[in-house]
Amino acid sequence: MKVPRTPSLRLDGKRALVTGGSSGIGFAAAAALAEAGAEVMLIARRAGRLEDAVAALREAGGRVDGAALDVTDAVAMRRFVDVAPAPFDVLVNSAGMARHAPVLAVTEADYRAVMAVNLEAALFVSQAVAARLVAAGRPGSIINISSQMGHVGGPHRTVYAASKFALEGLTRAMAIDLAPYGIRVNTLAPTFIETELSAGNLADTAFRAWVLGKIKLGRLGRLEDVMGPLVLLASDAAAMMTGTSLLIDGGWTAG
Repeated sequence: MKVPRTPSLRLDGKRALVTGGSSGIGFAAAAALAEAGAEVMLIARRAGRLEDAVAALREAGGRVDGAALDVTDAVAMRRFVDVAPAPFDVLVNSAGMARHAPVLAVTEADYRAVMAVNLEAALFVSQAVAARLVAAGRPGSIINISSQMGHVGGPHRTVYAASKFALEGLTRAMAIDLAPYGIRVNTLAPTFIETELSAGNLADTAFRAWVLGKIKLGRLGRLEDVMGPLVLLASDAAAMMTGTSLLIDGGWTAG
């Protein structure tokens, strides 16, 4: 009887592109991919912060570079992807924005800004990366950083939740279109992770208590909680996973 072997979680020989890679979940994603053996390119708007992130990852032993770009500039992003030395085998769309407000206070500017980063940029960066993979006849993995708020609602999160619900739908439709080319598309949907982006909201003791009351495991998420699932989706170990959402929510959405 032939004994099956567990597929490798290693990413040696793979090239990865991570947007929003200078901080938070994007930075953790870059660290995880580099540790697994991938050559990683970070994209971020803040040049100084980007340089610090690249330096830190290189010091940790990663093969990492960076480019200061705005993901909402679809022309510049496509040009960058098109002139890269080779296609990117893995894309992590981690660039994100949140503008929280009660629904009666949401402005058109809030809506457009959040959708431009969380949805529109994810679509067109994915399109550019996938086009190069298809032209080269290579498979790939696209990972969209979503949220548990792409599965449930929350107070003062009308636009943010709308963007993440839309990202979940985009991911499923993209997965169908790209499956014939061997390109998998999935989301990671974390709960509240302790990052600079979430620190302001979580400093509110009442809000923090509400969040912890929803997370069945009784603690906030850490960046490390995202890293393992992300490497799984990027690797051959997830070869039959596409069009799905991997929830890292501590049981929030379980009921």
